[in-house]
Amino acid sequence: MRTRVILSAGALVASAVLVPVAATPATAAPSPAPGTPGYAVEHAVQAVRDHAAAFAAGPDDGFTRREVMLDADGSSHVRLDRTYRGIPVIGGDTVAHLGPAGALRSVSRSQRAALRLAVTPRVSGAAAKTAAATAIGGAAVGAATLAVDTLSGSAVLVWKTAVRHDGLQHVLVDATDGSIVDHWAEEQTVDGTGTGFNVGTVALSTTRSGSSYQLKDPLRGDTYTIDMNNRRLLGTQFTDADNVWGDGTLSNDQTIAVDAQYGVAETWDYYLDTFGRRGIAGDGSGSYNRVHYGSGYNNATWSDSCFCMTYGDGDGRTFHPFASLDVAGHEMTHGVTSRTAGLVYRGEPGGLNESMSDIFGTMVEFFSDNAADPGDYLIGEKITVSGEPLRYMDDPAKDGSSARCWSSTVGRLDVHYSSGVGNHAFFLLAVGSGAHSVNGVAYNSPSCDGGSVTGIGNTAAAAIFYRALTTYMTSGTDYAQARAATLSAASDLYGTGSSQYAATAAAWSGAGVS
Repeated sequence: MRTRVILSAGALVASAVLVPVAATPATAAPSPAPGTPGYAVEHAVQAVRDHAAAFAAGPDDGFTRREVMLDADGSSHVRLDRTYRGIPVIGGDTVAHLGPAGALRSVSRSQRAALRLAVTPRVSGAAAKTAAATAIGGAAVGAATLAVDTLSGSAVLVWKTAVRHDGLQHVLVDATDGSIVDHWAEEQTVDGTGTGFNVGTVALSTTRSGSSYQLKDPLRGDTYTIDMNNRRLLGTQFTDADNVWGDGTLSNDQTIAVDAQYGVAETWDYYLDTFGRRGIAGDGSGSYNRVHYGSGYNNATWSDSCFCMTYGDGDGRTFHPFASLDVAGHEMTHGVTSRTAGLVYRGEPGGLNESMSDIFGTMVEFFSDNAADPGDYLIGEKITVSGEPLRYMDDPAKDGSSARCWSSTVGRLDVHYSSGVGNHAFFLLAVGSGAHSVNGVAYNSPSCDGGSVTGIGNTAAAAIFYRALTTYMTSGTDYAQARAATLSAASDLYGTGSSQYAATAAAWSGAGVS
């Protein structure tokens, strides 16, 4: 795998705002050196001007760089957010892929055509908030802001609103007639599955505070865990007098805190050791856990708003507490996706979002090599009382709801079920089709096209999917575009004539994506 540098937007020395497509270049300052972020941004600006059609860019578009990624050979990948007449475009983000000399090689985008629409709303922001609150059955929070939504079919001028109802719901309201265009939950979830999880005796990095200790990890961005005390507000920091936490029983409140804190540490280490990524945002900042959330809460969630994971204790009948290794990796990967491709949480992109979390939650489980929870391709098997997993990666249809093969109706499914297509493709790529046994678990993965797929192993498969997610996918990437993104990633990493490239193509075909 090529070494690359990932820089946050704030670390770049070049101007953050790229000029609109129609603008005339100002007097040029001395050009940055090749192989630097500034050089990449400068050439991305020029690429938008010179190749507007490739970016589906019109004269009223503006672009702001979000992130620059540099490969060891000087190639670069500049992720851009789009505005139209100064208004943010949902699904308008794009990635410019440039060669070492700054020449445009390709463009990743979801928006299919240049925008042409009026941007004067006929419905007020206040009326949009009322419509959103009425439709969702909750209380509107925050200000309504204008946006152009390109992911609901034709481009629509919308008010972007938020409603508090069983978490935070984002609601798009048509700014012309006040109808609801779409809505989705901010808190991305592992739904309805879970068993109690005990990671056994593990090492924890903690922080001394006076004469006691805090469950706060100074080696991993000060990640920490708080006790919600079976409430939904006002948690308290876990502290301990002797730095020995929990006893393995659910009667001890610290036990689940250990599970959660260990899960965060293992996920942090996986991304750092495997991809050089320092934390969810790639900037070294830590997140935090909220455990014992609510009463009988059957869920685990990631929230961008608090940059945190939340774990319920389960109802004790169907679910144990939700703090397990693969769940921790799953939830934190929602954060990674948010900071990179930004896959919207609806339709096929939402299924891909969930699939990426299942994939890398599984990779965290294998990476940890914890004797109490050996790596497997079962999702959430530790959080259900029955021990049945929530999802199966080898044959997703085994759960009775998930899609094994792509079809034109996959995008209509709940994202936790449409994720099956991506999960199946990854399993085929990593392990292969047919019968296999891994760590004592038997699998049998069918192929939707009747072909045979030979797996390339977790390491290579994860490298391909990670590069695709962070380098080629955008907010509206669907399954066909995900296939193309992973093939581009496989080409970058191993070459188009490699067995890894061929297996990537075969794996997607085996999941019905051609």
